[in-house]
Amino acid sequence: QVQVVESGGGLVQPGGSLRLSCAASGSIFSFNAMGWYRQAPGDKRELVADMLSGGSTNYADSAKGRFTISRDNAKNTVYLQMNSLKPEDTAVYYCRIKIGDIAYWGKGTLVTVSA
Repeated sequence: QVQVVESGGGLVQPGGSLRLSCAASGSIFSFNAMGWYRQAPGDKRELVADMLSGGSTNYADSAKGRFTISRDNAKNTVYLQMNSLKPEDTAVYYCRIKIGDIAYWGKGTLVTVSA
């Protein structure tokens, strides 16, 4: 069983930056994919960015050029660096780690972009 815990959310002004962290209790070395998703009130959960085991990454159009996903295997941690934040980035951000056919989700961290 893998426990996934997100952190790093908060209130930030438009144009600001945040770095989200996702700590996994078990080893993420054997993961198939890990990614960040977000869900704004009234909206469906959507992919923000993900990374496959080989290191390839995929970003939503809204995140390209502004967000960067990375991982630290030694710390069992996945990061999402978010720059040039916009009010429309406001959402609960979830981390998802997939190992085999099983996806493990965290409970989310709230990001609010507002002046």
